[in-house]
Amino acid sequence: MKGDIIEENEMSEIKTENNENNENKNLLNNYILNNNNLLGKGSFGSIYTGVNKETGEEVAIKVEKKEEDEVSQLKIEYKAYKILEGGYGIPKIYQFIENKHNNILIMEKLGPSLEKLFNKNNKRFNLLTVVMIMEQLLYRIEYIHSKNIVHRDIKPDNFLIGNGKKNTIIYVIDLGLSKKYKSSRTGMHIPYRDGKYLTGTARYASINTHLGLEQTRRDDIEALGYMMIYFLKGHLPWQGMVSSNPNKKYDKIKKLKMKIKLEELCAGLPKETITFIQYARDMGYEDKPNYSYLRGLMRKIASKNALKMDYNKFEWVVKENLKNEINEEEEIKEK
Repeated sequence: MKGDIIEENEMSEIKTENNENNENKNLLNNYILNNNNLLGKGSFGSIYTGVNKETGEEVAIKVEKKEEDEVSQLKIEYKAYKILEGGYGIPKIYQFIENKHNNILIMEKLGPSLEKLFNKNNKRFNLLTVVMIMEQLLYRIEYIHSKNIVHRDIKPDNFLIGNGKKNTIIYVIDLGLSKKYKSSRTGMHIPYRDGKYLTGTARYASINTHLGLEQTRRDDIEALGYMMIYFLKGHLPWQGMVSSNPNKKYDKIKKLKMKIKLEELCAGLPKETITFIQYARDMGYEDKPNYSYLRGLMRKIASKNALKMDYNKFEWVVKENLKNEINEEEEIKEK
């Protein structure tokens, strides 16, 4: 679904490159787009790999087709990235181009998403990997919130690991649905609103989002809690609900989220998962999350289970290191 404009009057100082007459050929000034290497496709458009002509560096190129009377999610995303620029776990943005038919964003090419890594790992992460993921994501969301922005589409697809030696770092992406929850100039929080359409992904959406309330920081936190359960159990109980009408499907998901007891939702998991979800649900509309407390819950889980928090122990990192060791041994044997 299309997001709201991030306080357009506040964001207007950020300039974009308008090259309407030259179409996508503008990319050829500094970059080569590889049409044959599609990284992803969604309602916003497509993502391709590209190469910087001067440095040879691989980049990701997002192309969004312009639609009349439609808010550009890619432009919203670009503006959000500019606000977050320089933050740890925030991808680098190289260029934003507008032409007659498309919006184009050139950014740092990252590794696979947590969703892809999860599926590759038979839809289950071990406890240590999950608590370390959650610790990092709480840092990322805290940083985004510190810049007066809420993400509004927290899900495993929107967190990617870095390439190569940066595979211990989790990056946050896809800010096309993000929104300012507070004015940078006045410090005023956006007013309470209801009757809103569901923005984001129903599987991870908070109950308040399902109820049509304006999203704030608490909703990002609740969505993180559902991600944690998903990674530990391999599924959420409202997955697989179908209906010919999307709104009926969302209503089914909402009713189950409201009905199911947290003890049942988190059965077999550390009790801190219940604490996490309950904390998010108990937050007020304008409340600031206690990020340190929530990270402390992750460290408490690790301590109780005699697990050492070490990002080099992420399952995908361990497997990659093992693969490299095997390759090195084979090279030595061949010599």
